[in-house]
Amino acid sequence: MLVGQNNRISTAVLASALLTMSLSAAHANDAATSAVGQGTGHCAHYALPAFPDLTPIAGADGTHSVTSPFGEVELPTNPAASLGMYTTDIDILIWLGFPLAKQQPIRGDNNYQSFPCFFPLAALENVTPFGNYPEYNFEQVLVAEPDFILNGLGYDATVNERLPQIAPTYSVNAYDGRSWQEHFKETATALGRLDRYEAWLALYQARLDEVRQTIENPADIVVSPLAAWDGKFAASCYAGVECTVFRDLGLTIFEPALVDRGTGTEFGPEDLGQLTEIDYAFSSAAAGEEGLASFRKSIADFEKNPLWSTLKIAGEGQYVPFDMEMVYGSPSGQLAFLEVVAATLAK
Repeated sequence: MLVGQNNRISTAVLASALLTMSLSAAHANDAATSAVGQGTGHCAHYALPAFPDLTPIAGADGTHSVTSPFGEVELPTNPAASLGMYTTDIDILIWLGFPLAKQQPIRGDNNYQSFPCFFPLAALENVTPFGNYPEYNFEQVLVAEPDFILNGLGYDATVNERLPQIAPTYSVNAYDGRSWQEHFKETATALGRLDRYEAWLALYQARLDEVRQTIENPADIVVSPLAAWDGKFAASCYAGVECTVFRDLGLTIFEPALVDRGTGTEFGPEDLGQLTEIDYAFSSAAAGEEGLASFRKSIADFEKNPLWSTLKIAGEGQYVPFDMEMVYGSPSGQLAFLEVVAATLAK
């Protein structure tokens, strides 16, 4: 079982964080939230984050010039139908208070048929998803009729060239190896919504403080991101989200995962003994029961190795799968992974 119990945010801590969000979103409604709760559907194995009120912010009419990593762009000051080129971009738009176009992209693979279930789904209630990755669907982006596009796939020249032909576009290479939080802050600053980034950060830090109180002697617990495939393991901090949460909680990260600036270390069947110091490992998996079944199959292959039974992560609940969309870097994704860790390590 992935989640042992739901973790409740204390009224005082949550109220403080929500007040920060409310004050920074000057035109938003009074902040309101539900406590951390159990997900449904393909999130049934997760405790979901608590969300503040994320009502879009009304801005002034007109346009303004913004400096992007790819040059100056003229953007609407008060867009009415924003579109995120990837799901992480949609999440960022929601947290920054931009109203969404009525159609938005999702992954078209790995069992995804809707938005990641750990997103603030109230903000997506009347939004229709369409597959846009790994194959881009520019025609559907056009049909969505956005008046502003946030594009985190700036590494792809084709995307950078096509999107401005559809609507004013702010592009950034969100997958250049830097922390997603750096990109989030820079994007928020460029788009005039730094206060919304700071409000998210306050919410995250408040929840961190709460979770730390549920973990006994965190520095004594060795953790690692640990991918498994084709009879091999890879311990790597490259994706960033997992190890950021580990560090922020004061947990000890398995040293080989930090090698080469987080690129990490690969382990073959004969190397399993080198994983003995890991107390808890976390592995991204595709959505839903099919993704969990694939993860379990990978572990079943390792169980045939005599060295497997000597590892702590062979114990019940000590090798934890979680939705792969969490690691691509977005406000809700980091909050959601924090809940995965909290549910796993709570005393």
